[in-house]
Amino acid sequence: MSPEPSPRPAADPRPQSHPHSHSHSHSRSQSQSQSHSLRFGYGTNGLTDLRLDDALSLLADLGYDGVGLTLDHMHLDPLAPDLATRTRRLGHRLDELGLGVTVETGARYVLDPRHKHGPPLLDPDPAQRARRVDYLLRAVQVATDLGAHAVHCFSGITPKGPDGETSEDTAWKRLAETLTPVLDAATDAGIPLAIEPEPGHLLATLADFHHLRTTLGSPDALGLTLDIGHCQCLEPLSPADCVRAAAPWLRHVQIEDMRRGIHEHLPFGDGEIDFPPVLEALAATRYQGLITVELPRHSHAGPQFAEQSLPFLHHAAAASRSQGADRAPTPAEGPVASEGRAL
Repeated sequence: MSPEPSPRPAADPRPQSHPHSHSHSHSRSQSQSQSHSLRFGYGTNGLTDLRLDDALSLLADLGYDGVGLTLDHMHLDPLAPDLATRTRRLGHRLDELGLGVTVETGARYVLDPRHKHGPPLLDPDPAQRARRVDYLLRAVQVATDLGAHAVHCFSGITPKGPDGETSEDTAWKRLAETLTPVLDAATDAGIPLAIEPEPGHLLATLADFHHLRTTLGSPDALGLTLDIGHCQCLEPLSPADCVRAAAPWLRHVQIEDMRRGIHEHLPFGDGEIDFPPVLEALAATRYQGLITVELPRHSHAGPQFAEQSLPFLHHAAAASRSQGADRAPTPAEGPVASEGRAL
């Protein structure tokens, strides 16, 4: 893809200002949450039965602030010809509709029609790893052209090599090496690369994110995508406490309901998450990006779930403002999920 001048201004790459302490006074936290408006989006991976323009028009009509755009063959295909031209046209449409955007790279079969999310960044074949890197570099260019606030990615699972199991040290080394050119491109573009801890992947938890961050020398371009459901699924902290712990690095948020120990993205109300404390934490930490609903297995009724999700989130946000921050959520308990099911 040949680079073209960006038709939209790039997102502000400067680190967000976040409190580092978990102990906030009631009055300060409540005033912060009341004065900071949260912005909600919906992921196109949950609207795959709609044409992209129809999906965007739907979200704008419903009142969403933005869209989580998954680069995939059914919407904005990153491998089809004239990507720059199609991206420029999309940018004008997003402007017309008043929608912000984050670029997501969770397409299941865009690179490999037989293996979900293949090839991963951890593939034992350097040529296959390079295909994933190319996909992410295209995503950075698209994000630059659209003025997106972040590019999302994930590590992938650790595959077996030709001689058997891949060691953990080898897998982490591969991840650092393959992400380096993507981080360089993100740095040049001023777009955060927000990696997502994903159940069953090499990088599965917030602790894993910090391991990667320190391995890479804490580059400014490396941020975090926090999936609220994943926090409920396997983190030792509550989802609201995960938000507070992740705040200094938080560049993108995905949200849905989920149950402890089961990696299944659920519509709001079908899981176990208490959402007002989560939204209060996001507001209190001054999170600036989109909070994107992620229901990738509900495209069969995507318009209905999109219509239901935004009022739920607005109600939860209103409840968080009225309740303030005087709550002490406890970490959920239960078995930890061992493999991913729903991305």
